Amino acid sequence: MIDREILLAKIKTTPYKPMKGKIIEARMLTEKEKFFRIELEGKINLSHEPGQFVMVSIFGFTEAPISICSSPTDKGFFDLTVRNVGVFTDKLHKLGRGDIVGIRGPFGIGFPIDNMFGYDILIVAGGLGIVPLRSLIRYIMHHKNDFGHVQILIGCKTPQELLFKEETKEWMRRSEIRMNCTVDRADPDWHGNIGLITTLIPGVDIIPARTYAVVVGPPIMYRFVIVELLKKNIPDHQIIVSLERRMRCGLGKCGHCQVEGVYVCQSGPVFNYSQLRSFKGECHEKAV
Repeated sequence: MIDREILLAKIKTTPYKPMKGKIIEARMLTEKEKFFRIELEGKINLSHEPGQFVMVSIFGFTEAPISICSSPTDKGFFDLTVRNVGVFTDKLHKLGRGDIVGIRGPFGIGFPIDNMFGYDILIVAGGLGIVPLRSLIRYIMHHKNDFGHVQILIGCKTPQELLFKEETKEWMRRSEIRMNCTVDRADPDWHGNIGLITTLIPGVDIIPARTYAVVVGPPIMYRFVIVELLKKNIPDHQIIVSLERRMRCGLGKCGHCQVEGVYVCQSGPVFNYSQLRSFKGECHEKAV
């Protein structure tokens, strides 16, 4: 017979039951993206890895998967950045400081941090892809002695769509980071590079065998970025991507994210290029 206290503890920590999270900060980053800082009930730490996601729910409504954009080293809170693209995200955008949301997770496999220790890191972020990569960047900045040289490439459609503007200025000022940003369409105040993010890769100086390239962005970007990275002779297993497919349960139960028997919410969303090459169809098409 199961001990009642053990049973209650299991129910309390079950991944099926949302934890209560209080919004302690909320602000618009752009016209479409809103930043949320959340504190879990009891001020417990989320204990996530860079690259993982949580299921965020509005009680009495529904839930959706959202990438975590803070580092595990940020204690007592975690950050989310949400683009307003539908009914749920529109409702979430209307919430503000003091409001309560439900949190399940964290879920998924994050970036292979343990394998990346001691290596140079090349980060390639397209559009909203900078959101989960912010978690990795902040982690690296907190453990800068554990990594080699860090280079960050960011691409977006217009200067107005660049996320985390103040933080990117800080990254540019740091001596251990080299950073470059490009936009598809410039305005009169833009003095940086103009063009697709692939135009930045040929100018990157790396030692292929000791470099991990981490790529997150829209699916169409992967095909062309990976071609450029392969030209740099970065080994397949050292090219890391995140497949951001829509997920519903986060537990591999509903099958909504399944591709050829692979549950992206469980086996991913982070994969290396060696793994992707074994896939066919839609999942493979995103990256080659």
